[in-house]
Amino acid sequence: MTAAQVIDRTRQYITENFLYMRRDIVLGEDDSLLERGIIDSMGVMELVAFIEERFGVAVGDEDVTEQNLGSLGAIGAFVSARTSSDAKVA
Repeated sequence: MTAAQVIDRTRQYITENFLYMRRDIVLGEDDSLLERGIIDSMGVMELVAFIEERFGVAVGDEDVTEQNLGSLGAIGAFVSARTSSDAKVA
């Protein structure tokens, strides 16, 4: 799965689950989800559950960082790297 596909699906999830009452917010790929108030700590856990279920990527405690999950772009890179490395192992 490409990073762009991950970003599109994650943007849709965030819009439906976190921005349903704030449809006027435009979320850029590099916008910080926490700093913009899109998600909070509970939202991070929900996002992790979505990533694990939707993309089949195990997200360990050490993976829950701003670098991996802080923005749509970071999530896209994280998931696409994990799915391509998992494909090489299998």
